[in-house]
Amino acid sequence: MITVLSPAKKLSKECNAHDFISTLPEFLDDSKELVTILKKSQPGDLQNLMGISENLSILNWERYQNWKLPFNKSQSRQAVFTFQGDTYTGLNVDTLNDKEVSFAQDHTRILSGLYGVLKPLDLMMPYRLEMGTQLKNKLGKNLYEFWSKKLSSSLSSELDNHKEKIIINCASVEYFKSIDNQELNASVITPIFKDIKNGKPKIISFYAKKARGMMARYIIKNQINSPDDIIKFNLDGYSYNSNLSSQLEPVFTRAQA
Repeated sequence: MITVLSPAKKLSKECNAHDFISTLPEFLDDSKELVTILKKSQPGDLQNLMGISENLSILNWERYQNWKLPFNKSQSRQAVFTFQGDTYTGLNVDTLNDKEVSFAQDHTRILSGLYGVLKPLDLMMPYRLEMGTQLKNKLGKNLYEFWSKKLSSSLSSELDNHKEKIIINCASVEYFKSIDNQELNASVITPIFKDIKNGKPKIISFYAKKARGMMARYIIKNQINSPDDIIKFNLDGYSYNSNLSSQLEPVFTRAQA
């Protein structure tokens, strides 16, 4: 059983490797191919391509110009310690112990527009490249066409070493679309988090992102290897709602104050 997460736009300001051991991403040659395309762009091109501000376009132009292999530990950092968005607030990796981080390394994967898929302790250089970006490449007009079959094959191969051929999808729709489910030799379970306000359950993006991180943390802390155990999740006011749930979409609700 593998839990899949989205990356985050917000990154740690620390650029050097964490004290934990580090590994290298599986698809670095493919990443280099994308960076080669991006290095030909000017800041204004990146601004239009990514829909970002002028300052961010200059920052990311500089990042791509400086991106090179092999990674230097003074310029790269493990993925799970680099991403800092809402999901990673919920994951709160800095409070996990060595044994728990080791479990995460074997049972958690982070999807990425530049790196394809990352293990938590994979080194990465900072970047901005969302999966939905319309970046033309040799395999098609966007990153979905570039990554789809690679990611499905990679996750299927990894699951060969797991008893349960299950993906717990804690990623966003944008990122999970990068996986070709027809090529994925696994069942996909997608936890849904809803807040009840005025008697109506509703997905609120900020809270749902954080809750997906908390679910990943719950799985790691409890070393869960069976999908039946995730419905015991009961954190930050959320609990399993059997009335709204299906087998592949367990729903967790909480009342808004």
